[in-house]
Amino acid sequence: MKQVISSSKSSDYKPFSILVTGATGFIGSRLISSLVSSGYTVKGLSRKQLSGNDKVKYVKADAFNFDELKNAMFGIDTAYYLLHSMEGDKGDWQEFATRENNQAQNFLKAATESGVKRIIYLGGLVNDSLGLSPHMRSRKEVGEILASGNIPVTEFRASIIIGAKSGSYAMLRYLVERLSVMVCPSWVKSLAQPIAVDDVISYLAESLSKPETMGKIFEIGGPDKMTYEELMRVYSAYLNKNLFVIQIPFLTTRLSSYWVDLITPVKASLARPLIDSLVHDTVVADDSITKIIPMHLKSVREAIDIATKEMKSDPPQMEQKEEKTGFKINQKLIQVSLFALAIIGSSYYWLDDRTDVYEPMWLIGSAFWYIAIGFAIILIHNKTRLGYLIAGVLSWITLVFWLFDNYYVIFENSLIATTPNELMTIRNFIGIFIVALTVIASHNLFHKVIDYQYKGKPL
Repeated sequence: MKQVISSSKSSDYKPFSILVTGATGFIGSRLISSLVSSGYTVKGLSRKQLSGNDKVKYVKADAFNFDELKNAMFGIDTAYYLLHSMEGDKGDWQEFATRENNQAQNFLKAATESGVKRIIYLGGLVNDSLGLSPHMRSRKEVGEILASGNIPVTEFRASIIIGAKSGSYAMLRYLVERLSVMVCPSWVKSLAQPIAVDDVISYLAESLSKPETMGKIFEIGGPDKMTYEELMRVYSAYLNKNLFVIQIPFLTTRLSSYWVDLITPVKASLARPLIDSLVHDTVVADDSITKIIPMHLKSVREAIDIATKEMKSDPPQMEQKEEKTGFKINQKLIQVSLFALAIIGSSYYWLDDRTDVYEPMWLIGSAFWYIAIGFAIILIHNKTRLGYLIAGVLSWITLVFWLFDNYYVIFENSLIATTPNELMTIRNFIGIFIVALTVIASHNLFHKVIDYQYKGKPL
């Protein structure tokens, strides 16, 4: 339920005296829309040059550039801090805590020198009594840095936020949609209190007209408390799909993030801090904000329904890249070539006259080979990077194997078994051509799929 802020409150603010950082981000873009619809005029900060209107002015600035940041804060009374440094390549992720601290210190200094009167910050729900993950510790430290100055800070600490284009939602959505049997680490048993993104936006927007929220920390969450496994089951039930979960305690957050990277469009650099934040319980211990800003909080199922419908009606826009071969062509090519490989491989048992193919090691190797092809086909049908990875590794091994089987053609000596007959030699050359196509397609798709599936965008 969208909260409407009275126009009399919005008139208390000078034109464009509210700054929203991360203006094009998941939270920032929604917050700007909410504030504008409630009568405020807003200045949005972005690293991109954007065109505005009579309600929104965008200013281009990098939060690591003090002069740009200070200029952007000229005339600002209230600044929303919605910045993070989680995404990027591996090197960026390893330094994200340092980057976030530097960014927050830069922001506070610029805000102080520009005469900003108030900062509103959205952080993560943490349990101060436990050892925090690097991500959650960084979120907490950012709040402490912002509050260390003379500017009153309102800090909201949220549990899992469910909404279209959210990294957490994309991770949940793709894992459940693509896997009927899920192997999970122990963190799926951690308790969380998911909250709908619309409710988060309402808290952020309403706090503008609530001076009693200044200088305080508030914990926010939805009405439902559940483990991440239960959250996956709720989404599975929403899809009318059965879900089987197998828990393996030794899976670390690093291994989990790589698994998510290979199954979903969420990159490991973003998945790992998200998973890190799920290691400990994230439930609201102090709900005092519900008395200051009362509202109907959406249930998890309501939030999932809204996010799913929004994703379908308004998928994220992608920057189109020029390419020599399209994704769909490669997708069809790899599926056809894997089926062709399975048929060609079976010819060892109806074209080959060598007895070697019935030896135990050969039969065991063949069984694993067919199982790998089966898994690859299923995962590729669901457009997962893991499927393309398996297909790539399998095709390289097969290519080497069939080249060695035809080794005798040039060197008059067989490396794998006894010399194949003429028919099998021809079959090997055909197989080598097909498997080469599989190698090329799997390589292309492994890199293309991230560009095509941006946080849940369907292919």
